[in-house]
Amino acid sequence: MKFLDQAKVYIQSGTGGAGCVSFRREKYIEYGGPDGGDGGRGGDVWAEAVEGLNTLIDYRYQQHFKAKRGGHGMGKQRTGAKGRRCRPEAPRRHADFRGRPGNPDRGPDRSRPARAAG
Repeated sequence: MKFLDQAKVYIQSGTGGAGCVSFRREKYIEYGGPDGGDGGRGGDVWAEAVEGLNTLIDYRYQQHFKAKRGGHGMGKQRTGAKGRRCRPEAPRRHADFRGRPGNPDRGPDRSRPARAAG
């Protein structure tokens, strides 16, 4: 069995969706106006600590992790859908994806996940 002690991964949060420019226009409404919707938020990337893994061999085959983008806004003030999040798994008690083993913002069991927000 091969053990992989170091891995370089690339993570990217999802981009937000595009908003919509729309104007309300109805026959018997005296004043119309803008009624376009906002774009949805992009997805987040969370590295999740898992008990069953003991090596980083999975990252030899897949190094790029990208969350999904948010949905586009629509007319009638409809907001786009949120992007799906991405959760790559890592063994517990390993350095986080930022490469700093002694990261001060993690707890004593070193299992707080790294995060890229969309």
